[in-house]
Amino acid sequence: MSGKSGPILVPILGDQLTRDISSLDGVDPADAVLLMMEVEDEATYVRHHKSKIAFLFSAMRHHAEDMRSRGWTVDYVTLDNPDNAGSFSGEVQRAVERHGASAIRVTEAGEWRVAAMLQDWEEKFGIPVEIRPDTRFLCSHEDFEGWAEGRKSLTMEYFYREMRRKTGLLMNGGDPEGGKWNYDKENRKPAERDLLMPKPIAFRPDEITQDVIDLVAERFADHPGSLDHFQFAVTHDEAMRARRHFLDECLPRFGDFQDAMLTGEPFLYHSLLSPYINAGLLDPIDLCREAEKKYRNGDAPLNCVEGFIRQIIGWREYVRGIYWREGPDYAQRNFLEAKRDLPNFYYSGDTGMHCLSAAIGQTLDRAYAHHIQRLMITGTFALLAGVDPHQVHIWYLEVYVDAYEWVELPNTLGMSQFGDGGLLGSKPYVASGNYINTMSDYCRSCRYDVKQRTGEDACPFNALYWDFLARNEDKLSSNRRLAMPYKSWERMEKGDKIAIRNSARAFLESLD
Repeated sequence: MSGKSGPILVPILGDQLTRDISSLDGVDPADAVLLMMEVEDEATYVRHHKSKIAFLFSAMRHHAEDMRSRGWTVDYVTLDNPDNAGSFSGEVQRAVERHGASAIRVTEAGEWRVAAMLQDWEEKFGIPVEIRPDTRFLCSHEDFEGWAEGRKSLTMEYFYREMRRKTGLLMNGGDPEGGKWNYDKENRKPAERDLLMPKPIAFRPDEITQDVIDLVAERFADHPGSLDHFQFAVTHDEAMRARRHFLDECLPRFGDFQDAMLTGEPFLYHSLLSPYINAGLLDPIDLCREAEKKYRNGDAPLNCVEGFIRQIIGWREYVRGIYWREGPDYAQRNFLEAKRDLPNFYYSGDTGMHCLSAAIGQTLDRAYAHHIQRLMITGTFALLAGVDPHQVHIWYLEVYVDAYEWVELPNTLGMSQFGDGGLLGSKPYVASGNYINTMSDYCRSCRYDVKQRTGEDACPFNALYWDFLARNEDKLSSNRRLAMPYKSWERMEKGDKIAIRNSARAFLESLD
């Protein structure tokens, strides 16, 4: 660049904390200024969990220091900077003027809302803006469109097989390792209490993190959640330590117990790596290759490794493709026309249903719950109770540290709440209390009786399950995967049906 030209401004967003992010490809550090911004709009467009905000701001501050140590000039705007404009566009405009930037180069946004901002920057600021593809994903938007085009059903399993072939992960020539693509049926064991169950690494907040925690406690006191249990990795090195801990200590039993739940055990054998993957501190494909090595070396069984890899190159990539393909109106879909408000106990955990109290309580404490707690406890209850799926979506986006709309919305509205009418999931994920009793020990400590179907002491999931099927019969009875429960409902005595629906109605009225 000539001395008369200003630098290239490279905004680094909060989920782009990757050293080799695509916006830096081919850029000379001497010719660029990296812009990192803590802005009010991003912290408050929903009421994000306090620990979620603290994790991102701390990780951003540490990433800025890391990039400076690698020779980059970083312009970092803290939330409490008195001149902070409060928005991405406002801060980019200030930085363009401050540095006399000649151009902007940025990696594409992960969400529609932010993508719309980026599209406006060239006209708004009067300098060239280059938006680069996010190469941290295996499947580009164009590739997903190509895969989906002309298909009657966008079944994740077939997409996943394409990703296996593309990466070569767990492949034996052209065939899947072990002769099967999917070992999910082996991964549904109830957990057993084990004194040797691994505990995740707890990272003690350093001075930077503590400053952020204090800032968040002051500025976002009305947001949900606690900061008392903050122990997230906030640097690349810490995230790598968490990765090694999972691969060595948890992966060998992850698959077996990935659907299990235990009171007082929020983590079991789960990885807790999704916050670091989604923020950019860990490379998802590298992580999958390391997991595959554990299988190849005989250190972890195939069902555990395949189940973990499927979550990343299958499900994670798939929901991103769905999110961008379906467009912004996806968030408003409500196939079952559910209209109930989200119960207040989702923000307090104060309910007699022990399973919900445990899952929500741990969520508020730690900004974390594993996927079965999300899908089959908090999600299933909301679906059975007929809660507005958009309200459920907002709650999940708020309270989980790994939640960004591109990954959270399809999971919540599509898979969990059946709001898209079956685009994502082939049936609603509903169950009675028996499922919870089988996969957890929650029912042992509950004030409700999981074996009772009706009455004040009956597990609410039981009556709600049948009531859900009955009130949605017009829309769901033709679903072949619900044929058996509908036949069971048809065979019930009329008096039993009335008692079930009356019990469900009384419970739902108590929520209101």
